[in-house]
Amino acid sequence: MAPTGSKLVVYAALAGNLAIAVTKLAAASYTGSGAMFTEAVHSFVDTGNQGLLLYGMRRAARPADDSHNFGHGLELYFWSFVVALLIFTLGGAYAVYEGVEKLRHPEPVTAPWVNVGVIALSGIFEGLSFRTARREMRARFARESLWTAVTRSKDPSTFAIILEDGAALIGLGFALAGIVASGFLGWSRGDGVASVAIGCLLIATAGVLFRETRSLLTGESASPRVIEQAKGILTADPRVVRIERMRSLQLGPGTVLLAVTLDLAPHLSGAELRRATADLRAAIRHGLPGVAHLYVQLPVREHEGQEAARRTG
Repeated sequence: MAPTGSKLVVYAALAGNLAIAVTKLAAASYTGSGAMFTEAVHSFVDTGNQGLLLYGMRRAARPADDSHNFGHGLELYFWSFVVALLIFTLGGAYAVYEGVEKLRHPEPVTAPWVNVGVIALSGIFEGLSFRTARREMRARFARESLWTAVTRSKDPSTFAIILEDGAALIGLGFALAGIVASGFLGWSRGDGVASVAIGCLLIATAGVLFRETRSLLTGESASPRVIEQAKGILTADPRVVRIERMRSLQLGPGTVLLAVTLDLAPHLSGAELRRATADLRAAIRHGLPGVAHLYVQLPVREHEGQEAARRTG
């Protein structure tokens, strides 16, 4: 079966980054460019990250069991947090270290045109991967800016690729500037400055990914759009007087737990209350398939509480 949706985004990024990483490493070995070597490390880290995201997606897709009653969807968020950690350490911190070493011991860059060609080729592959991820994001957030979509998305397999590929495209620009400065303009420290800039860029990218995945791991609610749609479905039923309370929890990219306290029409009998509750559950699941777990609670009215007290007194 051909991959679809988020998996297609990750597969496209993995294939592109692996090809780019090998090419960059060969160019760095031939020319001695620190910026190009840093970019090669960056691409190898990105390739490993996509592998981790695919692993996380496979584990998150496992059904619920006795130890995980609501499924394993949160596991994808854990592996996305690991991806952020790898970007920070193996990508950003190492790139800064490599750049500082190049600044301390600058070396000439030979055959700079080779690096320029590799950067141009890498830009094409990274651009195609970025476009694939951007299309997937646009399909879900057609009216939002790309940054707003990234901050509101609950699917790290998409927004992590956008962040990685966006950083990669900017990093290629830094690498090109460093190679031009070192190889064509004779400023030997330009290569090291570019490496430090790439490292700082990756650290910033990791910081954004840390923030987004931390929020999802620690109990982020469903998106405002899902909440508003759920409220609209419930209040459209004439038997609903008002929504007393609504709480939600994002359990995975496409899985939401929703708990609602409703005040229904006072004239409804017990059987009618049960029928209304069942109808509302069916309406939510039909209108919002992502709500996999729905809990409806009806508040005890004052006269009902008094009657119950008389029966038990």
